[in-house]
Amino acid sequence: MTHPFLDLTPLSAAHFASIEDRVARLLSTGQDVVVMQGEALLPLEGAIRATAGPGTTALNVITGPYGQTFGDWLRDCGAAVIDLAVPFHTAVGAEQIRRALAEHPEIDFVSLVHAEAATGNTNPVAEIGEVVKEHGALFYLDAVASVGAEPVLPDAWGVDLCVIGAQKAMGGPAGVSAVSVSERAWARMAANPRAPRRSYLSLLDWKERWVDGGRRALLHAPAQLEMLALEACVERIEAEGLENVMARHASAAAATRAGATALGGGLEPYVYEAAEAAPVATTLRSPSGVLASELVARALASDPALPLAAGGGALAKEMIRVNHYGADATPGAVRSSLTALGAALAERGLDVDLEGALRAADEAWR
Repeated sequence: MTHPFLDLTPLSAAHFASIEDRVARLLSTGQDVVVMQGEALLPLEGAIRATAGPGTTALNVITGPYGQTFGDWLRDCGAAVIDLAVPFHTAVGAEQIRRALAEHPEIDFVSLVHAEAATGNTNPVAEIGEVVKEHGALFYLDAVASVGAEPVLPDAWGVDLCVIGAQKAMGGPAGVSAVSVSERAWARMAANPRAPRRSYLSLLDWKERWVDGGRRALLHAPAQLEMLALEACVERIEAEGLENVMARHASAAAATRAGATALGGGLEPYVYEAAEAAPVATTLRSPSGVLASELVARALASDPALPLAAGGGALAKEMIRVNHYGADATPGAVRSSLTALGAALAERGLDVDLEGALRAADEAWR
């Protein structure tokens, strides 16, 4: 018995390397790009453990839950960590980073999340990168949610470690991820006695056995289906055009924000300023006295496939997420989400203007 997902020709090292090259072109980077065989938490943790240790002083920017996780990893590595936390309904500014670096000139590592799909904000990485570059710190960036939804340019922004995943705006698989690594990041790893070696977390193993070896022999059997899915995902982006893919996400965000504001019923954008709202997903604040998780459950009862979710953890009480990314960055997905939320609010006896919401969403689509 045969199956289209089975009995495939083994993925060669040359084919693997060609997929890495396409990902590098997507990022407009000349840095080494390593596609890792696991969800993005693999390179996110691996990059921190490879470059941070007892001699590291890190500025860890927290604009959502992933920033909190990075701080935990850095402390576990023995680094001295200075957290810069901002409210989740806003973004961090370059001047805030500049002040923190001036107050702590010993900082040699900066960790930042570009866009937080979990909270719906996005940070001005280009401006922040200039500040970090002036200071001379190593710059680590989580661009998992932002890639495909907005520009991600490691070289132009001075990012030393840029981690991406394909499962959100790229519309690809969750089982593989990638990291671009600058020369000085490789040097930092090589000088770190605590950097993982002979480990699934090890970036140095990939450097020494894959990159330095001319990418002729893979470290282990690759996740073949996920690699082929990643290749197909990048091919689809290339065919549509990256600029068009990003424009589609920006339109989905603008339409969702405008539609939710016009819908009424006490629903409002969670991120106050539109300029600080991420294109990958729009977060909304539930009306007073209405649990976001219950409202989302009512909305999903009409169509479980809608890209709606309640916030994670404590945010489930007040936050609704419209995950308009990948295949759901469309007018139809936005209109269906607004319709379902409007119906759920109306069931609670709240006044909504669904017609006005849909009209506002259509007019905001660029």
